[in-house]
Amino acid sequence: YTTLFRSVADLIIYLYWSAGAQDALDGRTVFSRPGGGTRVGERLAALPLTLRSDPWAPGLECAPFVIAHASSRDSSVFDNGLPLAPTDWISGGELAGLTQTRHSAQRGAMAATPAIGNLILAAPDATASLDDMIARTERGLLLTCLWYIRPVDPQSLLVTGLTRDGVYLVEKGEVTAGVNNFRFNESPVAMLGRLAEAGATAATLPREWSDFFTRAAMPPVRVEGFNMSSVSQAS
Repeated sequence: YTTLFRSVADLIIYLYWSAGAQDALDGRTVFSRPGGGTRVGERLAALPLTLRSDPWAPGLECAPFVIAHASSRDSSVFDNGLPLAPTDWISGGELAGLTQTRHSAQRGAMAATPAIGNLILAAPDATASLDDMIARTERGLLLTCLWYIRPVDPQSLLVTGLTRDGVYLVEKGEVTAGVNNFRFNESPVAMLGRLAEAGATAATLPREWSDFFTRAAMPPVRVEGFNMSSVSQAS
């Protein structure tokens, strides 16, 4: 098992940025349904997680209306000023919504759900701290953060990147040593399907995306088989 905490924010934010309805409807992403349409309604996570955005979330407040400086596949200047509401992107482990304009919502016969400037991942009734989860880990790696995350395959949302600022060996419920950094190859969507445990959600500052997206709350998670592909010399 591999235990992640701050790292979760960077991977889940990338998932969120990749969850555009227009690209999914065009068959370009991991959220596209084979044969046409989107995967809304399909189960993605092994645990009954909720991934949501809420303009009024305490401590994570953001603009409660659309602010589009230019039109793109996922936003439209014609939606400027459109009120935003609390939105579930994943509910009970199932894909519940994709970011989109009113145009793509009409095309896909879905509710209009524009992007919102915060993101909260939570498991129901989860109260475990990171220390609690470490104590329940027989053998694994504790990751401090990830960086230099880059796409490999949008059809599976496979990304690659490096660990940084400390990787630690966990044995029989204790942190026993520091180890080298790694390059990883992993899909945030596939990772959700292999979650073994999620702890209590707390406000979290991503490392990789801290210049672009700072309003996030994530839990520490334990993932089975997180793919470390090679040793890295990064410090």
